[in-house]
Amino acid sequence: MARICAITGKRPVKGSIIHRKGQSKKSGGIGTHITTITKRKFRPNLQRIRIKTANGGTKRVLVSVKAIKAGLVEKV
Repeated sequence: MARICAITGKRPVKGSIIHRKGQSKKSGGIGTHITTITKRKFRPNLQRIRIKTANGGTKRVLVSVKAIKAGLVEKV
């Protein structure tokens, strides 16, 4: 199952971990330098909850916590 919110459409996005080494110029050094860049993913905070459907039934879906807190979905 894909990690995508059924309400907001939030999905994992790609990013980087940037490692910097050295003393900053402000602190009297010659500046920081990038030593390594590693790929990573930012994953949304998804919860598998039961919600009410339009026809009165219930269904289990993945919903982001932001959507639950905002009241966009009604839990059963």
